[in-house]
Amino acid sequence: MLIQSEFDIQFRLSYPTAMVALLHLHPSLEADLQSGNHLFVEQIQEAGSGQITGEPMLIPSTEYHDSFGNRCTRFIAPAGTIRLKASAVTLDDGLPDQIAADAQQAPVENLPSEVLQFLLPSRYCEVDRFGAISNDLFGWASPGWSKAAAIRDWVHNKVAFNYQTARPTKTAMDVYTERIGVCRDFQHLAITLTRCQNIPARYVTGYLGDINRPYSGAGDFSAWYEVFLDGKWMTMDARHNDSRHGRVLMATGRDAADVAITTSFGDAYLSHFYVDSFEVDESGKKLPIPGMPELAPA
Repeated sequence: MLIQSEFDIQFRLSYPTAMVALLHLHPSLEADLQSGNHLFVEQIQEAGSGQITGEPMLIPSTEYHDSFGNRCTRFIAPAGTIRLKASAVTLDDGLPDQIAADAQQAPVENLPSEVLQFLLPSRYCEVDRFGAISNDLFGWASPGWSKAAAIRDWVHNKVAFNYQTARPTKTAMDVYTERIGVCRDFQHLAITLTRCQNIPARYVTGYLGDINRPYSGAGDFSAWYEVFLDGKWMTMDARHNDSRHGRVLMATGRDAADVAITTSFGDAYLSHFYVDSFEVDESGKKLPIPGMPELAPA
Protein backbone atom coordinates (compact mmCIF):
# COMPACT_ATOMS: atom_id res chain seq x y z
CA MET A 1 0.00 0.00 0.00
CA LEU A 2 1.29 3.46 -0.96
CA ILE A 3 0.25 6.42 1.19
CA GLN A 4 0.68 10.04 0.21
CA SER A 5 0.76 12.56 3.08
CA GLU A 6 0.81 16.30 2.52
CA PHE A 7 0.19 19.64 4.14
CA ASP A 8 0.15 23.39 3.46
CA ILE A 9 0.22 25.56 6.59
CA GLN A 10 0.50 29.35 6.55
CA PHE A 11 1.17 31.93 9.25
CA ARG A 12 1.13 35.71 9.35
CA LEU A 13 3.78 37.40 11.48
CA SER A 14 4.12 41.02 12.55
CA TYR A 15 7.89 40.81 13.04
CA PRO A 16 10.73 38.32 12.47
CA THR A 17 10.21 35.31 14.73
CA ALA A 18 12.26 32.20 15.52
CA MET A 19 10.30 28.99 14.89
CA VAL A 20 10.80 25.23 15.19
CA ALA A 21 8.79 22.69 13.19
CA LEU A 22 8.35 18.92 13.63
CA LEU A 23 6.78 18.29 10.24
CA HIS A 24 9.03 15.70 8.64
CA LEU A 25 8.16 12.04 8.75
CA HIS A 26 9.87 10.16 11.56
CA PRO A 27 13.43 8.96 10.79
CA SER A 28 12.30 5.37 11.38
CA LEU A 29 10.32 5.58 8.12
CA GLU A 30 13.34 6.31 5.93
CA ALA A 31 13.42 2.76 4.56
CA ASP A 32 9.75 3.03 3.54
CA LEU A 33 10.00 6.49 1.99
CA GLN A 34 9.31 6.40 -1.75
CA SER A 35 9.49 10.13 -2.50
CA GLY A 36 9.30 13.60 -0.99
CA ASN A 37 9.57 14.44 2.72
CA HIS A 38 11.32 17.74 1.99
CA LEU A 39 9.99 20.62 4.06
CA PHE A 40 9.64 23.88 2.12
CA VAL A 41 9.70 27.00 4.30
CA GLU A 42 8.67 29.94 2.13
CA GLN A 43 7.81 33.61 2.36
CA ILE A 44 4.87 34.40 0.11
CA GLN A 45 3.38 37.63 -1.18
CA GLU A 46 -0.39 38.00 -1.12
CA ALA A 47 -2.79 40.34 -2.84
CA GLY A 48 -5.60 41.93 -0.86
CA SER A 49 -7.83 38.96 -1.68
CA GLY A 50 -5.35 36.55 -0.14
CA GLN A 51 -4.20 35.26 -3.54
CA ILE A 52 -0.49 34.51 -3.81
CA THR A 53 1.35 36.86 -6.16
CA GLY A 54 4.79 36.16 -7.60
CA GLU A 55 7.19 33.36 -6.75
CA PRO A 56 7.62 32.35 -3.10
CA MET A 57 11.02 33.05 -1.55
CA LEU A 58 12.72 30.14 0.21
CA ILE A 59 13.57 30.83 3.86
CA PRO A 60 16.88 29.33 5.08
CA SER A 61 16.49 26.58 7.67
CA THR A 62 18.59 24.05 9.53
CA GLU A 63 17.77 20.62 10.91
CA TYR A 64 18.56 18.68 14.07
CA HIS A 65 17.30 15.63 15.95
CA ASP A 66 15.83 16.23 19.38
CA SER A 67 16.35 14.04 22.47
CA PHE A 68 13.53 11.71 21.36
CA GLY A 69 15.00 11.16 17.88
CA ASN A 70 12.51 13.36 16.04
CA ARG A 71 13.64 15.33 12.98
CA CYS A 72 13.23 19.06 13.66
CA THR A 73 13.60 22.18 11.50
CA ARG A 74 14.48 25.61 12.85
CA PHE A 75 14.36 28.95 11.04
CA ILE A 76 13.73 32.68 11.40
CA ALA A 77 10.36 33.54 9.89
CA PRO A 78 10.34 37.08 8.45
CA ALA A 79 7.45 39.48 8.98
CA GLY A 80 4.56 38.85 6.61
CA THR A 81 3.13 35.52 5.45
CA ILE A 82 5.10 32.28 5.50
CA ARG A 83 4.13 28.86 4.19
CA LEU A 84 5.26 25.44 5.37
CA LYS A 85 4.51 22.67 2.91
CA ALA A 86 5.62 19.14 2.11
CA SER A 87 4.44 15.94 0.49
CA ALA A 88 5.72 12.40 0.89
CA VAL A 89 4.83 8.93 -0.35
CA THR A 90 5.55 5.99 1.93
CA LEU A 91 5.21 2.24 1.54
CA ASP A 92 2.88 0.71 4.14
CA ASP A 93 2.43 -2.99 4.82
CA GLY A 94 -1.34 -2.58 4.47
CA LEU A 95 -2.00 -4.29 7.79
CA PRO A 96 -4.29 -2.85 10.46
CA ASP A 97 -3.01 -1.91 13.92
CA GLN A 98 -1.59 -4.93 15.69
CA ILE A 99 -3.66 -6.71 18.33
CA ALA A 100 -1.22 -8.57 20.57
CA ALA A 101 -3.44 -10.10 23.22
CA ASP A 102 -0.58 -12.13 24.73
CA ALA A 103 1.92 -9.25 24.94
CA GLN A 104 3.54 -9.01 28.36
CA GLN A 105 4.87 -6.07 30.35
CA ALA A 106 8.32 -6.26 31.88
CA PRO A 107 9.02 -5.57 35.55
CA VAL A 108 10.24 -2.00 35.96
CA GLU A 109 13.69 -3.22 36.98
CA ASN A 110 14.05 -4.99 33.62
CA LEU A 111 12.99 -2.08 31.40
CA PRO A 112 15.62 -0.43 29.18
CA SER A 113 16.93 2.72 30.85
CA GLU A 114 15.79 4.95 27.97
CA VAL A 115 12.19 3.73 28.44
CA LEU A 116 11.91 4.66 32.13
CA GLN A 117 11.09 8.31 31.35
CA PHE A 118 7.79 7.12 29.86
CA LEU A 119 6.63 6.01 33.30
CA LEU A 120 7.11 9.44 34.87
CA PRO A 121 4.88 12.52 35.16
CA SER A 122 5.16 15.01 32.30
CA ARG A 123 3.63 18.36 31.35
CA TYR A 124 0.15 17.05 30.49
CA CYS A 125 0.30 13.63 32.14
CA GLU A 126 0.17 14.00 35.94
CA VAL A 127 1.05 10.45 36.89
CA ASP A 128 1.66 11.55 40.48
CA ARG A 129 -2.02 12.55 40.83
CA PHE A 130 -3.56 9.39 39.37
CA GLY A 131 -2.09 6.49 41.35
CA ALA A 132 -5.18 5.73 43.46
CA ILE A 133 -7.57 6.46 40.57
CA SER A 134 -5.75 4.13 38.21
CA ASN A 135 -5.53 1.34 40.79
CA ASP A 136 -9.23 1.61 41.61
CA LEU A 137 -10.16 1.41 37.93
CA PHE A 138 -7.62 -1.09 36.59
CA GLY A 139 -5.86 -2.82 39.45
CA TRP A 140 -7.98 -5.89 38.70
CA ALA A 141 -6.78 -6.31 35.12
CA SER A 142 -4.13 -8.84 34.09
CA PRO A 143 -0.72 -7.23 33.44
CA GLY A 144 0.31 -6.59 29.86
CA TRP A 145 -1.90 -6.10 26.81
CA SER A 146 -5.13 -6.83 28.68
CA LYS A 147 -4.53 -4.04 31.16
CA ALA A 148 -3.34 -1.58 28.50
CA ALA A 149 -6.38 -2.32 26.31
CA ALA A 150 -8.75 -1.99 29.26
CA ILE A 151 -7.40 1.51 29.92
CA ARG A 152 -7.68 2.48 26.26
CA ASP A 153 -11.26 1.22 26.04
CA TRP A 154 -12.30 2.95 29.26
CA VAL A 155 -11.01 6.33 28.09
CA HIS A 156 -12.65 5.88 24.69
CA ASN A 157 -16.00 5.12 26.31
CA LYS A 158 -15.89 7.76 29.06
CA VAL A 159 -14.59 10.81 27.12
CA ALA A 160 -16.64 12.58 24.43
CA PHE A 161 -14.99 14.15 21.38
CA ASN A 162 -15.61 17.84 20.67
CA TYR A 163 -13.30 20.18 18.71
CA GLN A 164 -14.81 23.19 20.48
CA THR A 165 -13.36 22.08 23.82
CA ALA A 166 -9.73 22.19 22.68
CA ARG A 167 -7.35 24.31 24.74
CA PRO A 168 -3.56 24.13 25.01
CA THR A 169 -3.49 23.97 28.81
CA LYS A 170 -5.80 20.96 29.27
CA THR A 171 -4.13 18.18 31.27
CA ALA A 172 -5.05 14.56 31.92
CA MET A 173 -6.72 15.55 35.19
CA ASP A 174 -8.81 18.15 33.34
CA VAL A 175 -9.91 15.49 30.85
CA TYR A 176 -10.73 13.04 33.64
CA THR A 177 -12.84 15.70 35.36
CA GLU A 178 -14.54 17.19 32.28
CA ARG A 179 -14.89 13.96 30.25
CA ILE A 180 -14.62 15.83 26.93
CA GLY A 181 -11.77 16.76 24.59
CA VAL A 182 -9.94 16.25 21.31
CA CYS A 183 -7.47 13.60 20.13
CA ARG A 184 -4.59 14.75 22.31
CA ASP A 185 -6.80 14.81 25.40
CA PHE A 186 -7.92 11.20 24.94
CA GLN A 187 -4.30 10.12 24.60
CA HIS A 188 -3.03 12.16 27.56
CA LEU A 189 -5.53 10.57 29.91
CA ALA A 190 -4.87 7.06 28.59
CA ILE A 191 -1.10 7.56 28.78
CA THR A 192 -1.33 8.78 32.37
CA LEU A 193 -3.49 5.89 33.57
CA THR A 194 -1.23 3.43 31.73
CA ARG A 195 1.96 4.77 33.28
CA CYS A 196 0.37 4.42 36.71
CA GLN A 197 0.15 0.67 36.02
CA ASN A 198 3.92 0.55 35.30
CA ILE A 199 3.42 0.17 31.55
CA PRO A 200 5.57 2.71 29.68
CA ALA A 201 3.48 4.89 27.36
CA ARG A 202 4.53 7.63 24.94
CA TYR A 203 2.64 10.21 22.89
CA VAL A 204 2.66 10.03 19.08
CA THR A 205 1.79 12.48 16.30
CA GLY A 206 1.32 11.66 12.64
CA TYR A 207 -1.18 11.26 9.82
CA LEU A 208 -4.28 9.07 10.03
CA GLY A 209 -6.36 9.28 6.87
CA ASP A 210 -9.61 7.57 5.94
CA ILE A 211 -7.92 4.54 4.44
CA ASN A 212 -10.08 1.43 3.95
CA ARG A 213 -12.98 3.17 5.70
CA PRO A 214 -15.73 5.71 4.87
CA TYR A 215 -14.83 9.36 4.43
CA SER A 216 -15.12 11.28 7.72
CA GLY A 217 -14.31 14.85 6.70
CA ALA A 218 -11.38 17.17 6.06
CA GLY A 219 -7.91 15.82 6.88
CA ASP A 220 -5.87 16.70 9.93
CA PHE A 221 -2.84 15.59 11.85
CA SER A 222 -3.70 13.01 14.48
CA ALA A 223 -2.47 11.90 17.89
CA TRP A 224 -2.27 8.40 19.31
CA TYR A 225 0.07 6.67 21.75
CA GLU A 226 2.27 3.63 22.10
CA VAL A 227 2.80 1.19 24.97
CA PHE A 228 6.01 -0.74 25.62
CA LEU A 229 5.20 -4.47 25.77
CA ASP A 230 7.22 -7.53 24.75
CA GLY A 231 10.26 -5.27 24.43
CA LYS A 232 8.81 -3.03 21.69
CA TRP A 233 6.42 -0.12 21.17
CA MET A 234 2.85 -1.02 20.17
CA THR A 235 0.12 1.29 18.87
CA MET A 236 -2.85 2.29 21.03
CA ASP A 237 -5.49 4.92 20.25
CA ALA A 238 -8.09 5.96 22.79
CA ARG A 239 -9.80 8.30 20.31
CA HIS A 240 -9.98 6.07 17.22
CA ASN A 241 -10.49 2.89 19.17
CA ASP A 242 -10.51 0.41 16.34
CA SER A 243 -7.81 -1.23 14.29
CA ARG A 244 -6.93 1.39 11.66
CA HIS A 245 -4.84 1.26 8.48
CA GLY A 246 -2.24 3.67 7.24
CA ARG A 247 -0.84 5.50 10.25
CA VAL A 248 2.17 7.59 9.19
CA LEU A 249 4.48 8.45 12.07
CA MET A 250 5.92 11.93 12.51
CA ALA A 251 7.13 12.30 16.10
CA THR A 252 7.10 10.73 19.57
CA GLY A 253 7.55 12.22 23.04
CA ARG A 254 6.34 12.20 26.62
CA ASP A 255 3.23 14.21 25.71
CA ALA A 256 2.05 16.91 23.30
CA ALA A 257 4.51 19.45 24.71
CA ASP A 258 7.39 17.47 23.19
CA VAL A 259 5.96 17.10 19.68
CA ALA A 260 4.20 20.34 18.73
CA ILE A 261 4.12 20.55 14.92
CA THR A 262 5.26 24.18 15.14
CA THR A 263 6.60 26.30 17.98
CA SER A 264 6.95 30.06 17.51
CA PHE A 265 8.99 32.19 19.89
CA GLY A 266 6.67 35.14 19.35
CA ASP A 267 3.25 35.80 17.85
CA ALA A 268 2.31 33.80 14.74
CA TYR A 269 -1.27 33.91 13.45
CA LEU A 270 -2.41 30.73 11.67
CA SER A 271 -4.04 31.86 8.42
CA HIS A 272 -4.31 28.65 6.37
CA PHE A 273 -4.32 24.96 7.32
CA TYR A 274 -4.56 22.00 4.94
CA VAL A 275 -3.56 18.43 5.77
CA ASP A 276 -4.41 15.14 4.07
CA SER A 277 -3.24 11.54 3.92
CA PHE A 278 -4.61 9.03 1.41
CA GLU A 279 -3.82 5.92 -0.54
CA VAL A 280 -2.42 6.24 -4.07
CA ASP A 281 -1.71 3.75 -6.83
CA GLU A 282 1.71 3.19 -8.40
CA SER A 283 1.13 6.08 -10.81
CA GLY A 284 0.43 8.43 -7.91
CA LYS A 285 -3.32 8.65 -8.55
CA LYS A 286 -5.47 9.07 -5.44
CA LEU A 287 -7.68 6.07 -4.80
CA PRO A 288 -11.37 6.81 -4.15
CA ILE A 289 -12.72 6.91 -0.58
CA PRO A 290 -16.30 5.68 -0.04
CA GLY A 291 -18.62 8.57 0.74
CA MET A 292 -16.18 11.30 -0.23
CA PRO A 293 -17.83 14.09 -2.26
CA GLU A 294 -16.71 14.30 -5.87
CA LEU A 295 -15.14 17.57 -6.94
CA ALA A 296 -17.18 19.54 -9.48
CA PRO A 297 -15.54 19.66 -12.93
CA ALA A 298 -13.58 22.83 -13.61
